[in-house]
Amino acid sequence: MKRFVLFLSLLGLFVSPALAINEFATEWKAEYITDTASDEFKMSAKKAGCNVCHVKDGKKTERNEYGKSIKEFLKKEDFTKDKIKADPVKAKAAILDGIKKAGEKKSSDGKMFAEKIAAGELPATDSGL
Repeated sequence: MKRFVLFLSLLGLFVSPALAINEFATEWKAEYITDTASDEFKMSAKKAGCNVCHVKDGKKTERNEYGKSIKEFLKKEDFTKDKIKADPVKAKAAILDGIKKAGEKKSSDGKMFAEKIAAGELPATDSGL
């Protein structure tokens, strides 16, 4: 029994997180965490991590207002490992398109998410940060 538990524990080390979520985060960072972004914004985004789109201390599936906007345009089932591997250029373009469309939506404070990001602010007002 101890060996079985040890085996499961070791197996857990090799299981990777959902690829779609990693791809979304990677493309978001590539789009917004650029050389032209302020150091303050880079630090805020790095500190926020997953909470750019998700609610701090919430369930993995609990999204803040920006994450909900992203989800309107990007469905993780459309970006399975096989689909991304089959055409990574198309997948990247689709992810960037979804991120940009989400940026055109308004935050609860009345500003567009993309405007907030361009001004060096994190997009969501309800991230819990």
